[in-house]
This record gives sequence, structure tokens and C-alpha cells, in this order.
Amino acid sequence: MKTTQIRTTEDDSVAAAPDEGASNPFRAADAASRAAPDGTAPDEADPSAPSRTTRRTHHDAPDTAADFAALAELPEDCPERRRLQDCVVTAWLPMAHRLARKFRNRGESLEDLEQVAALALVKSVERYDPARGNAFETFAIPTIYGELKRHFRDNMWEIHVPRRVQDLRNRVRASLRELELTSSGRSPTVAELAAHSGLSEEDILTGMEALQCFNSLSLDAPVAAESGGGGDGGDGAICLMDTLSSDEGGYDHVVDREAVRSCLCRLPEREQRLLYLRFFRELTQSQIARRLGVSQMHVSRLLAAACRRVREEIEEREDEDGNAHPPRAAA
Repeated sequence: MKTTQIRTTEDDSVAAAPDEGASNPFRAADAASRAAPDGTAPDEADPSAPSRTTRRTHHDAPDTAADFAALAELPEDCPERRRLQDCVVTAWLPMAHRLARKFRNRGESLEDLEQVAALALVKSVERYDPARGNAFETFAIPTIYGELKRHFRDNMWEIHVPRRVQDLRNRVRASLRELELTSSGRSPTVAELAAHSGLSEEDILTGMEALQCFNSLSLDAPVAAESGGGGDGGDGAICLMDTLSSDEGGYDHVVDREAVRSCLCRLPEREQRLLYLRFFRELTQSQIARRLGVSQMHVSRLLAAACRRVREEIEEREDEDGNAHPPRAAA
């Protein structure tokens, strides 16, 4: 069977494949690259002549130079231009998906990454200008990489982190990976990371803190286990929520009660009983009035006078304490 040679993705070598006819877009380009400088066939070229190094390409890089040339001639509002752009995007879509797969297993689904890469490919096709003389692949790959990195930077962080801190995180992470390969499994120190990355030790610490900010931890996640409880998330497991502090309102009540205790003891017995029924037994003024045999209006005036007396006595005590311990003048 007659064979021809096509370019592969792994190296600059060529692989034999069945001849599929003159319609194969790689065949003419490959034959031209293998032709001798004087126009002779490859078998007739001088074997002692140095071989030319061709640019490394991928199997998912189709030949769409003619399509881009046609797009450059079509007006912006032409329906044929839109149809031709769709065809070019479809042809280059495998390359976009290949680039997206390099970012998998980083907390984002592969389907979403492929969608981001596909949108970046559409932008590349719309913005590419063949008149600049650069191949479309050299223009599209940085564009797709940039959109994928921007997606992680803007959408994947659980909390807002400044751009500078994100850059520090990336540099610290890269230095960690490089130093771990040469430190025999030992974790590098902050000083070693600073010397390797060219950053200050303060920036290294900031970047190391940002390493833990990309993903959040659930408050129900087990962080430790009580003795005898096991570490499998059973009854003895301690969750992150258990380690967080909270405000205890009882402390404020203790302070308030101690502040008014002596004042209440100095009130007349009738006012003490009124306050007890109103604030400890939680009776209404009408219920208190029926118990004491007085009007509800009279109960209201007695309660207001008792509260005012207690409040004024506490304020006087605070003023006396402030005069006894005046604040120091600023030096």
C-alpha cells in the first residue's frame, strides 16, 4: 500500500499512514517540507545536506489559511462570513478542548472549562488578522490560555483576594514545586523560598496564606477527634464549627445585674415588689394593678419612678469612679 507522512503532536518525527488522496491538507505541506532546496524529490536530494527543522505542530491544527483569507475579503454583515466563521471554529474546536484539559482537576468541571475555551476560540477567530503574517495557532493559543486563567482568577476563588496576592500565591506555589524536587522530600523554609523566587519573606508568608484561600472549608468538616471517639466523623469527632467562638449573652446580664443589685436593695419594699412582678414574673401593668388594688396608671408611674431612681444612682456611681481614676494625659 502506498503511504505518505503526516505530522504528529509528540515530536518532530513523522509517522506512516495510508494515502487518503490528494484532498488531505497535510499531504501537500508535508511534501513541500520534505522537498530538496533545488526542487528535486526527497529521494533525489543530497543525503549529506543538513535537514531543515520545521515548526512543531499538532494533529488538531487544521489548515484554514484559505478560509481566513476569504474571511478577510467578506464584509462584516455578510451572512456568508458568519457561516465561514462557524466552520473555522468547528475545525479548531478540538485544539481548544485539548488546551482546556490541561486545567482539569483544579476544582472546575471539564465541561465548563471546554465552554470557556470554546468562547475564547470564537473571539480568536473574530479578531485574527492574516495580514499580520502570523499563523492562527500562535494567536489563538495565548488567547485561550488567557481566558482560562482569567476564569480561574475571577470565578473560582471562594473569597475575594487582591490580584497582587494571587500573583504572589502563584510564584510561591511554583517555587515550592521546584524546591521540593531538589530537597529530598523536605519542605523548604521561608528563607529558601524567598531566595529562590526573589521575593521578600513577608511576601512569601502572604503567598503561603493565599494558598489556603482558593477553596473554603465546610463548617461541618471534622478537624479533630475526642479521645476514644475515633476520627471517622462519629460522635467523638469535633467539627470546625465547634472550634469557633461565639458571643455569650449571659455575661452581659451578669454585669447588669451586679450593677443594679445594690440599687434595688435600697428601694422601698413596694417598688421592689413592683419591679419583681414586672421584670421577673413578666406580669403586665394591668395584672399588677389588680394584685395591688390600684389603677394601672398608678402602677405605670411607680415603675417609671423606680427605674429612673435606679438609673440615676448607677450614673452617679460611674461618675464617681471616673473622678477617682482620671485618665492619664497624653505624653
